[in-house]
Amino acid sequence: MKDLFAKIYKDKGPLGKWASQAEGYFVFPKLEGEISNRMKFQGKDVITWSINDYLGLANHPEVRKVDAEAAAQYGSAYPMGARMMSGHTDLHEQLQNELAAFVGKEASYLLNFGYQGMVSTVDALVSKDDIIVYDVDSHACIIDGVRLHMGKRFTFKHNDIESLEKNLERATKMAEQTGGGILVISEGVFGMRGEQGKLKEIVALKKKFNFRLFVDDAHGFGTLGETGAGAGQEQGVQDEIDVYFATFAKSMASTGAFIAADKEIIDYLKYNLRSQMFAKSLQMQLVVGALKRLDMLRTMPELKQNLWKIVNALQSGLKERGFDIGTTQSCVTPVYLKGSIPEAMALVKDLRENHGIFCSIVVYPVIPKGLILLRMIPTASHTLQDVEETLEAFSAIRSRLEDGTYKRLSAKLMAAMGES
Repeated sequence: MKDLFAKIYKDKGPLGKWASQAEGYFVFPKLEGEISNRMKFQGKDVITWSINDYLGLANHPEVRKVDAEAAAQYGSAYPMGARMMSGHTDLHEQLQNELAAFVGKEASYLLNFGYQGMVSTVDALVSKDDIIVYDVDSHACIIDGVRLHMGKRFTFKHNDIESLEKNLERATKMAEQTGGGILVISEGVFGMRGEQGKLKEIVALKKKFNFRLFVDDAHGFGTLGETGAGAGQEQGVQDEIDVYFATFAKSMASTGAFIAADKEIIDYLKYNLRSQMFAKSLQMQLVVGALKRLDMLRTMPELKQNLWKIVNALQSGLKERGFDIGTTQSCVTPVYLKGSIPEAMALVKDLRENHGIFCSIVVYPVIPKGLILLRMIPTASHTLQDVEETLEAFSAIRSRLEDGTYKRLSAKLMAAMGES
């Protein structure tokens, strides 16, 4: 018999093996200062493109005032207990009602955390006889929810409607044998590539197949659609989304999440969501803060307008300079470059140390080997000056990547690690 930990000592994983070189700088970095377009990293001022504060609410004075007043009034404990037992309040209900109205659904239910809530919602919606069909590029929280499913599940190629249709045909035959139903899962906006899920095309398949649609709209909520109600509103199919999910951790700059659907579905879920039934209620200061943030989404359209001014300037500027930003249809701005993981580390260090630009770096296994993804999150707090400085910096690092500078620097890193 092997020691359970033997595999851990032997193999740290594709990312873990870089821990000694990467931790504290490339992964688990420490940004300091007030959440804004410019913060401090290791004592230096940097333009930050890795904060999911789309509408600039994290440090908005009105938001901070309400958060502080709520903390003073309620503390960080109230209400104690799970919602079903002792953690339910009028303000929880008010927030749920306002969220449902905002996204055009009959009812909604608060979740303590987006990741946890998504996992639990998938688990609650299906039984062993049901079949799940989901986009292969779905977020980890969806994948982990699907893993709990004791029945069959199929993936369809990313945003590939022909692949979805083929898998729905398979799922339909299987459901006829098991007596179950079919749940299709997509995202409103895919967080790495920035592409919107093809919700309109997925909904059109309801004429041919009998399924229910569950959409994770974490990046679409507050940023897309005429009123900010998300990707479904943007594509004109909000009514056809059977269960809508969004988090407070993006546009709302807070903690928590919610699901929205027909009242009968929400009534079922709130009695069967294990992650909420057996967890402490969302604390009151977060509920009060979310009510304020939602009111600002409704009444201050300039927040979204300012966001898209920056998004359009950044994305058009990158394309004009010949950068590959894929097929993003959202605020998420990916920049694809070719290079190894050590080259990526050298590139990002140069970007941060010499150009004062901080953005997230994504490498294998999240994306294919040989690719470097610099993922940028524009916000309403950014300025056009930030955009211009960033474009100049990206042009400089691309030149060094292409002339082999980063390859030479990375060779020294690999030698220090004793690798060929």
